Amino acid sequence: MQHIFLVGAKSLGAYGGYETFINKLTEYHAGNENLKYHVAVKANGQGASVPDGVVVKDGRYTYHNADCFQIDIPEKLGPAQAIYYDCAALKKSIKIIKEESIQNPIIYIMTCRIGPFFNHYVKQIKKLGGKIYLNPDGHEWMRAKWSAPVRKYWKYSEKKMVLGSDLIVCDSKNIEKYIQDTYGVYNTTFIAYGADLTLSKLSDNDEKLVNWYKEKGLTKNEYYLVVGRFVPENSFEVMIREFMESNSKKDFALITNVNDKFLNELEKKLHFKNDKRIKFVGTVYDQELLKKIRENAYGYFHGHTVGGTNPSLIEALGSTDLNLLVDVGFNKEVAEDCAFYWNRETGNLAKLIDIADQMSVDEIKKMGQKAKKRVAKEYTWEKICRLYENLFVNTQ
Repeated sequence: MQHIFLVGAKSLGAYGGYETFINKLTEYHAGNENLKYHVAVKANGQGASVPDGVVVKDGRYTYHNADCFQIDIPEKLGPAQAIYYDCAALKKSIKIIKEESIQNPIIYIMTCRIGPFFNHYVKQIKKLGGKIYLNPDGHEWMRAKWSAPVRKYWKYSEKKMVLGSDLIVCDSKNIEKYIQDTYGVYNTTFIAYGADLTLSKLSDNDEKLVNWYKEKGLTKNEYYLVVGRFVPENSFEVMIREFMESNSKKDFALITNVNDKFLNELEKKLHFKNDKRIKFVGTVYDQELLKKIRENAYGYFHGHTVGGTNPSLIEALGSTDLNLLVDVGFNKEVAEDCAFYWNRETGNLAKLIDIADQMSVDEIKKMGQKAKKRVAKEYTWEKICRLYENLFVNTQ
């Protein structure tokens, strides 16, 4: 049996990219006798939660047959919390490996937060016969929210962790190429990210959906949609500005966690509150409702410019027929010719929106069928989990 320690997700009850990934991985492999997962999860702090119906005993619980061990986070750590968490998770992993005499474990770390402290743990893991796999995530050091010194830290951290790992698992071919070109390392492999591609169980006249539409002032097939974190690198400024410039009679619904500081900055620049079509509709945690909202959208905007394969993009391609994506390598790699692309130049997206508004029902349907075919072939969780099984089982 191959033991795998997963480090980097907040918890298995949360809805982030890595949390969803670990949920699916452990679910698909729950009955697999060749694999045993050990998952670090937060006991407290931001993102900590326990799946329903699970009993926690002495800081450990079983979920999808995986051994989940909780890490206590000291309060008032601020942004350093994530670094502390990863270090403490590695420390606990090493303790479990020793106590339970686990042979040849794999420690799979998600994202590059702990570069300066990495070698300390690498030495201990190697002594125990273990291997370290790393998912470098996207370009964290490029995110606008970080100050210059923090970006410098992220870049240094990435370098130390990439050079110190046995294998780099990239969820995007663009990220894999970047790792190879930047650091001259070729111990890399590509396994994409998956998405849940089943259609929503809700009907168009479901009370939940009808009430949501009524509350938000939206109508089926009469709105463009975006779902994503409200951060500058997801192109919110460009999308709102260009939609305001377009002649569209449809609405633009933004499902996002609103960050007041960024929202006020955008309002000062764009005065979008004067445009009744722009609708910030809050967050939607009900997954069936969210799927239905995607399915009923006229079109979907995707403005992510940082990161690898993005889950919300795959989900949009699997559910919304018409997708308008910012023209960057990550997005083109995923959608290929199943979507339309825009750049950040003034007028570019506005013109595309006006063209999209004039497309026939048949043209839009054809685009949707092509997109669904692509994601069903390349991005199902079934396929992704099978590739991970091959990776972990054939690793020794």
